Order: sequence, then C-alpha cells, then structure tokens
Amino acid sequence: MPQRKTAKKDLRQNKKRHKRNLEIKQNVKDTIKRFKKSLISKDNETKEKALIEVYKVVDKAVSKNILHKNKASRKKSRLTKLSKKTTSKSS
Repeated sequence: MPQRKTAKKDLRQNKKRHKRNLEIKQNVKDTIKRFKKSLISKDNETKEKALIEVYKVVDKAVSKNILHKNKASRKKSRLTKLSKKTTSKSS
C-alpha cells in the first residue's frame, strides 16, 4: 500500500483511469460484435452504418491512447475486407 499522500492519490487516479480504459476497450469489442452480426443481414446499408460506427469507436480509442494506431488500422482493414467479402457474396 502507498504511504505518501501523493502515492495514494496516484493509486486513486490509476484505478479510475484503468476502469475508464476497460470500458472503452469493451465498447470497441461490443461494436465489432454488432458489426459482425450485421454481416448476416442482407441489407448493405446496415452493414455500412455498422462499419462506420466501428471506425468511430476505434479511432476514439486511438485518440485516447487505449489502442495503438497500427492495431486500430489492422482491425479496420480486416473488418473492411470482411465486409467486402460478404457484400460480394450476397450480390
């Protein structure tokens, strides 16, 4: 346990930040899951909206230094590729 007053404050801040970061990471995961579920539907407009939502959430996570920019880029690239693959099948 921290002894000094500043160390105690640092611990409180770290706990708060950790909780917030986990929430944002979970939000990214949930958004990706919703996108993957939307791939099942035949409606291309729904797929596009879901993909745009994924882009927004992932980019926000990058701006808050929760995801690395290369990891975010890789995720977006793979999801776009998946989206195009399913769109070409249904067409």
